[in-house]
Amino acid sequence: MLKLSILEIIERIEREEAFHAVVEDYSFSIKIDDYVPYACAAIHNGHHFPKDLWENCHHTEHERWYEEDPCTGQMISGLPITLIAHDSRFEYDLNRHPKTALYDTAWGKKLWKVPLTEKQKVRALTKHENFYKVVLTLLVKLEELFGSCVFYDLHSYNWKRWDREVPVFNIGTSNVDNDKFSVAIKQWQEILNDMPLPIDQKVACSINDVFQGNGFFLKYVTSNSLNTLVLATEVSKIYCDELTGRIYPEVVHSIEDMFRYYIKAHAHRFYDRHDA
Repeated sequence: MLKLSILEIIERIEREEAFHAVVEDYSFSIKIDDYVPYACAAIHNGHHFPKDLWENCHHTEHERWYEEDPCTGQMISGLPITLIAHDSRFEYDLNRHPKTALYDTAWGKKLWKVPLTEKQKVRALTKHENFYKVVLTLLVKLEELFGSCVFYDLHSYNWKRWDREVPVFNIGTSNVDNDKFSVAIKQWQEILNDMPLPIDQKVACSINDVFQGNGFFLKYVTSNSLNTLVLATEVSKIYCDELTGRIYPEVVHSIEDMFRYYIKAHAHRFYDRHDA
């Protein structure tokens, strides 16, 4: 893995180079093993929280972890193109518009003891901006090469906080073209519905059940693309004990193995149908 500036990452994508790099400030990493008509992102994977924010934050480390999407980066790591965030969404949320990416309150609790300094705000929003510069460059390049592509936008959610039965997987489609991409959406749902995982509960996938796909990443890619589908995919935290933080590695590895095969298969079927 290399350590590169944002400009160096953008230039490598424009030259269609294969590379694996972390950005200089360690906010996210990008891997391109091969240029293929699909990419995977785990934008809430990160847990790093700058030390100068520790004492100013009302939320404990576990409270932050609880609302992050741990292990989602590992789940997509076997795919050829990945974007994986390393910073906590509590510093800045990549799935929110820049105007709302910095929290004042988070999940009903005031976040900061005293307001952030202007320097801290600029630092956070610069990292947000830089991430999306890379996303846009990658999107333009993939559409240039293939005419059409699909982005798998992976998240996780705390299923134990719900007072009803909720699915292991959820696909949010409220902000994509459901008519144009109906077959691809249905095929992804069918794949997730039948995914064999080492857990004691039924694996089911719903559409727009617990989440509807209203995140900024999906909206950004969709609004800047010509023929690209974003599949905002939530997996419930059946791969850990969300209350204690214990990770179940056998489940994480199983999801990683399943995604390595099924995302590739689904993406190629999508490309065969939507190649522009």
